[in-house]
Amino acid sequence: MRVLIITNLFPNAAHPRVASFNRQQFAALGKTCEVEVLATQPWYPAQRFLGRFATHKVASALPREECIDGLHVRHPRTLHIPKFGIPIAAPLFAASLLPVVARYRSKVDVVLGSWAHPDGCAAIALAKLLGVPSVVKLHGTDINTGLQLPGPSRVMKAMLPKADAIVSVSSELSRQVADLGVDPKRIHLVMNGVDSTLFHPQSRIEARRTLGLPTSGKLALCVGNLIETKGVLDLRDAFASIVGSTPDLHLAFVGDGNARAALETNMPPRMTLAGSQPFDTIPLWMAACDLLVLPSWNEGTPNAVLEALACGRRVLASAVGGVPDLITSNAIGALVPAKNTEALARALQRESRVGYSPEAVAKAGARGDWQKSAADLEAVLTSVLHS
Repeated sequence: MRVLIITNLFPNAAHPRVASFNRQQFAALGKTCEVEVLATQPWYPAQRFLGRFATHKVASALPREECIDGLHVRHPRTLHIPKFGIPIAAPLFAASLLPVVARYRSKVDVVLGSWAHPDGCAAIALAKLLGVPSVVKLHGTDINTGLQLPGPSRVMKAMLPKADAIVSVSSELSRQVADLGVDPKRIHLVMNGVDSTLFHPQSRIEARRTLGLPTSGKLALCVGNLIETKGVLDLRDAFASIVGSTPDLHLAFVGDGNARAALETNMPPRMTLAGSQPFDTIPLWMAACDLLVLPSWNEGTPNAVLEALACGRRVLASAVGGVPDLITSNAIGALVPAKNTEALARALQRESRVGYSPEAVAKAGARGDWQKSAADLEAVLTSVLHS
C-alpha cells in the first residue's frame, strides 16, 4: 500500500527530537507499506529578515528532502500568516501543497493527515483531488485547542466528517470527534506504542549513578515541554508546599519551553531543571525516578505515561484526555483533577511514598509496541481502500 503522510508534526534536521511518536509509528508502518512523508514547514515572505519577531525560523535553513528512519521525507513550505492567518490556515496550507501533491496522482493509494488543523483538513481536500481516500490522525491537543478558536473550529466541523476514517488515540478523543459530527463507525482507536528496546525496567540506583543523581531519597520526575498548559507551574507550587514535610523528596523537570523562566522564580530547594535531553537518555531518567508526574491541563494519549509504565514506574497525572485510559488501577498510579494545586500536593506527598514492584507495574501497564500500533494503523488504512 502506498501511503502519503501530510503533517507538520515530524522531526527534521534542525529539530530531530520533535514528535518522536509520529517518527516511530510511521517508521514502523514503513516496514510494510510504501510511505512518503510531507513534513511541512510554515513560511512567509521576509521570514529570514524578521529576526527575533519570527515565530517560525527553521524553514529557510532546512533541506528540501532527507531520509529519517528509512522514510523519504520532504519539507514543502506552506504559506503562513503569523497571528492573523489562523481563520484561513487550512486553505492556505492546501493551496501551498497543491503543486507538490499533484505529482503523486496515480502514485499513492491513501492520504494520511496527522494533526487536525490545518494538516488533516487540508489532507482531506487534497486526497479528493487525487481521487484517493483520506484518513486523519488526531492527537488530542489539536482538537482541545482548535475547538477554542472560531476559525479552526468551523473548518474542523465542516471537514472532518468528510474523511473516510479518523484515527483517535483515546476513547475520550473519539467521543469529542463524534460530537463534531463524524460518523462513529469511521472513528478508530489506535493507541501509541512504546519502544521496548529502550523503555523497560532498569536498576534505579544504576540509572541515578549514570546521571550523577543522589542514589538515596525519592525522585519525582516531569518529562515534557515546559509550558503552562503542561501544568509545570502547578507542580512547582505543589512541590513547594510540601518540600518541608517531605525532606527525602526531590523533583526534576526534563524538557524546555517558555515557562522555564517562571519555574526558576522562587524555585524551591531540591528541585532541578535538567533542560532538554537526548531521547536515548529519557529511559535513564525514567529508571532513576520513583514517580512520573504529568499535571497537564489537557492531553491526548501522552507517550511519557506509556514510557514510564513500560519502565515500571508509577504515574501521577491529571485526569484529562486519554490519561484515564492508561492509569486504570491504583497499582500503576493515581489521577488528580487538572489545575488543582492542593490536590496535586496531597497526591504527590502520598504517591511518592508508595512501594511497588517495577516488574508488576510494567506488566500491568503494558499497551503494546510501535509494531502493533503501526499494524493497527495499517488496518485502518486498508479498510478505507476496501470500502
